[in-house]
Amino acid sequence: MEIGIIGLPGSGKTTLFNSLTRGKAETRAFAGGAVEPNVGVVKVPDRRLEGLQLLLKPKRLVPAEVKYVDVAVAPDKREGLSGPARSHLTKTDALISVARAFTDETVPLSGGVDPWRDIGAMSADLVLADLVIAEHRLQRIGESLKGAKSPERENLVKEQAFVERVRASLESGVAVRDQGLSKDEGRTAESYQFLSSKPLLVVLNIGEGQLPQAVAVEEEAKKRYPRFNAAAICAKLEMELGQLSDAEASEFRLAMGVGEGAMQRIIRLSFDLMGMVSFFSTASGEVRAWTVRRDTPAPRAAGKIHSDMERGFIRAEVVAYNDLVKCGSMAEAKKHGLLRLEGKNYLVQDGDVITFLFSV
Repeated sequence: MEIGIIGLPGSGKTTLFNSLTRGKAETRAFAGGAVEPNVGVVKVPDRRLEGLQLLLKPKRLVPAEVKYVDVAVAPDKREGLSGPARSHLTKTDALISVARAFTDETVPLSGGVDPWRDIGAMSADLVLADLVIAEHRLQRIGESLKGAKSPERENLVKEQAFVERVRASLESGVAVRDQGLSKDEGRTAESYQFLSSKPLLVVLNIGEGQLPQAVAVEEEAKKRYPRFNAAAICAKLEMELGQLSDAEASEFRLAMGVGEGAMQRIIRLSFDLMGMVSFFSTASGEVRAWTVRRDTPAPRAAGKIHSDMERGFIRAEVVAYNDLVKCGSMAEAKKHGLLRLEGKNYLVQDGDVITFLFSV
């Protein structure tokens, strides 16, 4: 899972990136859109892996991973975002939009602090960027139509009409996610990697003195942007805590009345926003966590491990994590009928422990 972090200059998005990845990227504003993004990979905390280690005694545990990409936005008045920024963001699965809600005289901000204004401006930039994507696609369709024959021509004409409709709504300022597309149209739009169709998590970057008001800030964000998940986080504090040991950070959180850490919370909210679940594979002395979208068919989930497993899928041996823990072993789970054989139509559930059988 890859998540892009965006935000206007001075929002603290790189500070948030550091707090999520325990990184030490320089937090000054990017100088321009051509700057390479900061990239960090985080292992997803999951206590179920510890439980599986106790039960199955694997030689190796492998958590799922999240890649965070801190992109230099460098807004373009005509295109919303620079070409390099669009290129990096189209590859992501979701976006985190950071808006500044803290006050700091050492970090001046033109126009004063107004997170709602900034969220609107960032959203408008995504729409403008999608207009560029749509126009480029329409240009390619027009070129392809010149020498196309039926039925290719019919498919191109149909696609052209769809993209023109999306473009018209974008020109009216309507994000792709808000255009009321059908399920099939949504899948088509997803193939274009429109930025305003990606799941979006809004992070209000608050100051340490605003921590008591964090819940109220989040509630206000949810009222204004009901389709987005929202979190109020003090990125500067989280970055500092990220440089401590887990035990030391826990003590500070307890003393300051700060609950769940930013990394855990952002991952949880991102999973919820994207409809992601985790399943576990057991093979060759290794237990590994994988993430897929909710209701993913078993063969496609197997393909996350290896394409051969999807192509040659036979069946899946499945036991729910809670059932396995209750039984104490795979043998007991099988004895009680809780280790099931599932076919191609089985939809993977969160916490499934799966062994895929396949032949190629």
